[in-house]
Amino acid sequence: MGEKERDFEKLFIEAVDEGLGTLGESGKHMIFFHLDKSYSVKKHDIPKRPEVFAEGLKKIFGAGASVLEKLIVKSLYSKLGLEYENVETRPFVDCVNYVREANDCKK
Repeated sequence: MGEKERDFEKLFIEAVDEGLGTLGESGKHMIFFHLDKSYSVKKHDIPKRPEVFAEGLKKIFGAGASVLEKLIVKSLYSKLGLEYENVETRPFVDCVNYVREANDCKK
């Protein structure tokens, strides 16, 4: 794994932390616990398995998961110095992959 990918993963985890942090520290820790126990996804695995992370959020929050996903994506855009594109219809995983590719193209 290259340095850019490691940097992306670190920033993605920070963005997830910030997004879930809107639920408070206890709420955030409960989400991470549930994802680990129910989906075998630890916090550091989320960048490698965003589809499982998104599935877990949907199981926990239903339609409300999209609010958290949007917060996470907005934070990720900001951390990478990209202009946020509000594309309501784009699935979370597609947004993450788009940002990952955009980051790969940056010098």
